[in-house]
Amino acid sequence: MAEVEIGIGKSARVGYDLAAVGIVPSRRTRDPADVSLAWQVDAYHFDLPIVAAAADAVSSPDTAITMGKLGGLGILHVEGLWTRHEDPLPLVAELAGLPAEAATRRLRELYRAPIRPELIAERLGQVRDAGLVTAAALRPQKVRALFGDILAAQADLLVIHGPAVSAEHQSTRTEPLNLKRFIGDIDIPVLVGGCASFSTALHLMRTGAAGVIVGVGTGGGDANRAELGIGVGLATAIADAAGARMRYLDESGGRYVHVIAHGDLRTGGDIAKAVACGADAVMIDGALAAAADAPGQGGLWSMDVLHSDLPRGRWEPVERAGTVEQILVGADLSGAVGGVSLAGALRAAMATTGYATLKEFQKAEIMLASPPIG
Repeated sequence: MAEVEIGIGKSARVGYDLAAVGIVPSRRTRDPADVSLAWQVDAYHFDLPIVAAAADAVSSPDTAITMGKLGGLGILHVEGLWTRHEDPLPLVAELAGLPAEAATRRLRELYRAPIRPELIAERLGQVRDAGLVTAAALRPQKVRALFGDILAAQADLLVIHGPAVSAEHQSTRTEPLNLKRFIGDIDIPVLVGGCASFSTALHLMRTGAAGVIVGVGTGGGDANRAELGIGVGLATAIADAAGARMRYLDESGGRYVHVIAHGDLRTGGDIAKAVACGADAVMIDGALAAAADAPGQGGLWSMDVLHSDLPRGRWEPVERAGTVEQILVGADLSGAVGGVSLAGALRAAMATTGYATLKEFQKAEIMLASPPIG
């Protein structure tokens, strides 16, 4: 990777956002009907490589069921409003009538309610009873306290997700979670992240994770760039993680770890470029929070709002257009960015450039644009 000198004594790697790259068509094109968007984590098959982010504005039990029925995956955050309040929807509805700062303050009040184990069982049970893959998310610091409740609720997948997750967290105040030991001791697949470099992705893969979530400081409602200065171009982060996947595939004797891109992915073009850079799937927040039936009801916030430490999550308004189903698989989405469904656009991109499967599409030629393509 090229480096540039930004001053005497300091050099920096050159990184690229998805906007800076374009996909080069191959020598053939394909019928979109012959394109497969399927992928698989452990024993769980999905028709679409689209995951609804583990954020209360995006994923509720109802939207997780909708996502699952459409072929994607919805993730319920076990520390969210749905496990703290019997009926959070009227409470969320209050936020749309408040200024953004007041809405953020009100959100923080709502998150002070205690997590109720019976609600964890009830919410995850709704998805499980629908016959769908049940995924539950936690922040790393809450895994020990709440994993037993997730296990009792018979979740299929565990997601350990934070702004930046490492395999070697150090603290003089508390005993850090040993990811490798923890993952080795449980019987369900684990997706873990975010991360944004080759070395961190490789270390997370070595913990035994089934998938690594890639992207730091780039998600909807995220405050990492502004408050902490943390952010890595998503195209480069995905390519680095894909390189780590190849390294780990060799050193593990063939164990494949999935790379799930998470950032400001709003259009089918964004998703197509993420896959072409090496992602197996994408995690979406802002585009799905815009749905008319999204649980955020016109708002988007990251789960950083759970605590008062930096980075601090905040409530932000989003322009609403279409339903979750229309955004994901609808033939036409009038008024939405891109005007077409996310899955439909990805399928068209793969057909136009001549690739039949996601694995093939990961090998697509990429070209840098100057100036960057938006």
